[in-house]
This record gives sequence, C-alpha cells and structure tokens, in this order.
Amino acid sequence: MQPETLGLLADIRDAARFIGADTADTTYDEFLNDQRMRPAVLYSFLIIGEALSRLRRRDPDIAERIPDLPQIVGMRNALIHGYDITDYPIVWRAIHETLPILRGQIEALLPEEDREA
Repeated sequence: MQPETLGLLADIRDAARFIGADTADTTYDEFLNDQRMRPAVLYSFLIIGEALSRLRRRDPDIAERIPDLPQIVGMRNALIHGYDITDYPIVWRAIHETLPILRGQIEALLPEEDREA
C-alpha cells in the first residue's frame, strides 16, 4: 500500500476514534450545548471527509472499498459550505450509525501493525 494511502487511512481512523471517544456517554443535548465538543467533532468530520476525498483521487481502488464514501464526502461539503445551517440530528446519527461502520472498514484496510496505533 502506498505511504500516502496509509497516511490518509490513519487520519480517518484517528478522527473517527476521536469522535467516538469524545462523544461517549454524551447525550444529544450535551453535544449540542458543549461549545468545545461540538466544533471539535465537526472538525474531525471535516478531516474524515477531506481524507476520503483525497483517497478517492489518489488511490481509487482502495476508495472503492468504502461504500458510503460519496455520502461522507457530501457531509463534509455540507458542513464546510453550510456551516451556519448544520443539521445536528444528521451529525448525531452519523456519530452513532455511520461512524462505527466506517471505523471498521478503515481498520480492515490498514495493515495489522497500523490498526492499533
């Protein structure tokens, strides 16, 4: 696997882990009202979306193995271009429904020695 691909996958893995850890045991209302957590989570979603966009351009064979890639990149675009109209219920669902699946897909793509880093 190309070093750049490994780097992008690691960035996605790390951002997904951060979101999971930062929102663990948090309610939706706590998420909405936490002026530090909410922007940090949104920024991590931007990293995930941008890294997937770059992966699609630089290693399309690997990118094809992530079924929800277009929707995740679309979420990144909506967050960055529509920052003032963010649909937080969608973000919350992504945290709890899409993100765990994505984490599993990314970790499966990484070589074993890079999965626990």
